[in-house]
Amino acid sequence: MGCDSAFLCRSPGVPPADYVPAPVPVVPSESWRRIYAVVRRIPAGRVATYGQVAWVAGLPRQARLVGYAMHAAGEDDRVPWHRVVNAQGGISARAEGPGAGVLQRLRLEQEGVGFDARGRVPLDRYGWRPRGWPPPG
Repeated sequence: MGCDSAFLCRSPGVPPADYVPAPVPVVPSESWRRIYAVVRRIPAGRVATYGQVAWVAGLPRQARLVGYAMHAAGEDDRVPWHRVVNAQGGISARAEGPGAGVLQRLRLEQEGVGFDARGRVPLDRYGWRPRGWPPPG
């Protein structure tokens, strides 16, 4: 017994082999909007850590959320995501795979940010110091 339609012969819930899902637009949450507003304040030639951005955005202990927001911002967005580094001044690997941190490093170097021998940004020299930072305690 044959099947006249590839659609009808597939198992339920299995898309056709040539199916390409439409991109789902990422709608920033209120938290992400606050994060983006903080990151836009980081001046060229300075960096901030994920934790620092979270604290300034009123989201203490939410460094991972900042990482998700930076990833979602994309490379062509008006958010200078490249100015956010990890707590050691290192570039955190993006999901795009090995070598993805090269773009971040190049952008930072173009802004005059230097790196030490371990490939980290010296935060004492290039770290952003917003009002009220560091937090008390």
